Amino acid sequence: MIWRRGVSLWLVLLIALSLLVVGCGGKAPEPSNKAEVKPIKIGLLTLQTGALEAYGKQQEAGFRLGLEYATGGKMQVAGRPIVLVVKDDEGKPDVAKAKIEEMVTKDKVDIMAGGVSSASAVAVLPLLEEYKKVMVVEPAVADSITGAAWNKYVFRTGRNSSQDAEAGAAAIAKPGVKISILAQDYVFGRDGGAALKRAAEKRGAKIVQEQYVPMNATDFTPYIQKIISEKPDYLYIIWAGANSPWKAIMDLKLMEKGIKISTAAADIPALKAMKDMVGMEGFAIYYYELPKNAINDWLVVKHKEKYGTPPDLFTGGGFAAAVAIVEALKKTDGDTNSDKLIAAMEGMSFDSPKGKMTFRKEDHQALQTLYAIKLTKKEGYDYAVPALIRELSPDETAPPITNKR
Repeated sequence: MIWRRGVSLWLVLLIALSLLVVGCGGKAPEPSNKAEVKPIKIGLLTLQTGALEAYGKQQEAGFRLGLEYATGGKMQVAGRPIVLVVKDDEGKPDVAKAKIEEMVTKDKVDIMAGGVSSASAVAVLPLLEEYKKVMVVEPAVADSITGAAWNKYVFRTGRNSSQDAEAGAAAIAKPGVKISILAQDYVFGRDGGAALKRAAEKRGAKIVQEQYVPMNATDFTPYIQKIISEKPDYLYIIWAGANSPWKAIMDLKLMEKGIKISTAAADIPALKAMKDMVGMEGFAIYYYELPKNAINDWLVVKHKEKYGTPPDLFTGGGFAAAVAIVEALKKTDGDTNSDKLIAAMEGMSFDSPKGKMTFRKEDHQALQTLYAIKLTKKEGYDYAVPALIRELSPDETAPPITNKR
């Protein structure tokens, strides 16, 4: 009984104290009705194994730095934090499709980017339409991604085969020039070969031969010997990844036989393999010393700080994809509804390490600058260094519209 009276007394005192606080102008705490801010989930489909793994690593590094730059280091848009979900597709189309389904159904991503291999990128496009999710493709090149296989959820910051072809043809195609093509036998190489033929013949050159090499080939001699027998003025090479024909080309002394070589200046490891090809004229997609703008300067400094090396071929592309997504989200004030994102992105221009890019409204292909270059020897570099001949403007390299919108 005494205990109960004591408890009752304490309750009375506590209530009295509360009333006194309120009476003196104090305010009792109220429960919070604020809903937790929902993060924006961005899925990145990359490739961290196989022949193109170096490209995937560059892509991811660039994408992360692009998010940092575009959000001012805050990693949020319109007050919503950004969460990045990264998946490795292993360079296999079936795995790529499984990873996209996993990101959408399990991870609940709002928007996606990536696609290193063209074969994987093409394979996942129908899933974007099925799930109604926007994807910014980078760096897969095949024309069909923004052409025959396109749907409205597909945007691409990476250049396509026709843009490459316009740049490549600008370097070598003239009336009467004979060109042979050596390319990989899959959608990247086939689309690239068709695009180069179209662009070169438009300028009066003649394609005299096309050699398509299996992806797993290790002996390039039979293909190169056929090219030598045709005696072209130029051999134009369309290649990606570590399993490259450069050594065989040098061993068979094509240049000494009067056949000039032309191709895209690829990543720095490839430029090391091409170090004896000084004087070759071709084009570059991105090489860190070529663009002259503040964003590229920022990227070069930050990449060196973080990784101890300059950014490489697809770092700038990954960066551009991230910036494009953030800019679109800013336009929608953080709304991730796909229809609103598409409306914001069609015709949208945004800054990148390569200068201004614009998503063409008709097919969502980013128009962008490429570079006519000549390989040079430069002191302090253990590879052939691309030197700028001239910038190829977005209008100059604009590809034909080939989708069925």
